[in-house]
Amino acid sequence: MTLPPDHPPIPAPKIGVLLMNLGTPDGPDAKSVKRYLGEFLSDSRVVEIPQIAWQPILRGIILNTRPKKSAHAYAQVWRDDGSPLAAITRLQAAALKDAFGPTVLVDWAMRYGNPSISDRLVAMKAAGCERILLAPLYPQYCAATTATANDKAFKHLAGLRWQPAIRTLPPYYDDALYIDALKDSLEEGLAALDFTPDAIVASFHGMPKRTLQQGDPYHCHCQKTARLLGERMGRDLTIAFQSRFGPQKWLGPATDETLVALAKAGKTKIAIFAPGFSADCLETLEELSIRGRESFEEAGGTHFAYLPCLNDSPVGVEMLRSILARELEGWVRAG
Repeated sequence: MTLPPDHPPIPAPKIGVLLMNLGTPDGPDAKSVKRYLGEFLSDSRVVEIPQIAWQPILRGIILNTRPKKSAHAYAQVWRDDGSPLAAITRLQAAALKDAFGPTVLVDWAMRYGNPSISDRLVAMKAAGCERILLAPLYPQYCAATTATANDKAFKHLAGLRWQPAIRTLPPYYDDALYIDALKDSLEEGLAALDFTPDAIVASFHGMPKRTLQQGDPYHCHCQKTARLLGERMGRDLTIAFQSRFGPQKWLGPATDETLVALAKAGKTKIAIFAPGFSADCLETLEELSIRGRESFEEAGGTHFAYLPCLNDSPVGVEMLRSILARELEGWVRAG
């Protein structure tokens, strides 16, 4: 078929895989952090308070006090190639670039901040992606993470006249590929230590306790991940939840309180890791590795090790490749 001379170029059909993670400010400065927090904390899935009541608190108090403190925390972990979360997610996408053949385009985006989900979907559509796998990189499902990332993509797609076909990556909290990758990574990290931990702490991001009561499966997913991993390793793990915010009751036990309690109970050598994060970020590198260590040592702890997330390690990338390949079946020939 011969196209008319004025017909726009038609790219060859492709399949897209969009890795999606939480988000990050553009820089470790108060202005950038304020802009990021304004978007993040305005999401009704993150803060489930009526906006008419919440926005005056957010705009009048929180965004005038918290950005400076958060910027200081970001500055402690910022890398030459940007924020850890964005830099590592970029590296994960790069490592998967050729994993599924020449017709599959792998890209990445942030739910809050840049690059935005909408911008990357525009780029994918322009590149010829007629089918797109949305891949929120959250092993455990939570409305405030998995759902809001998908929501953002769906909102953009709702405005398109010609929509691509869409699939979404399910949570993989109990997937044998994920559990085995965690085991291999954790055992490698433990073998490199110059001490034997008295306890190993699995720290998951916290959520308000009412989300469990309202039917969010996140807490159950975290518990199952830790149980399966402990069984796979043949040892007990101490489960805790970090990053509390505000006066409401949160899932517990709290990570900071758990670290202090362990030290005071005579377990002075610990290793801690964050199996709910696909990539290291502020919450792992500053909250756990820096402030967690300080709290533990002040309570009498003598040996502390933070073990990194799967990140773009070979075992982590291979795990992502395998679960993504499974979700692409029928679109991409298995190989």
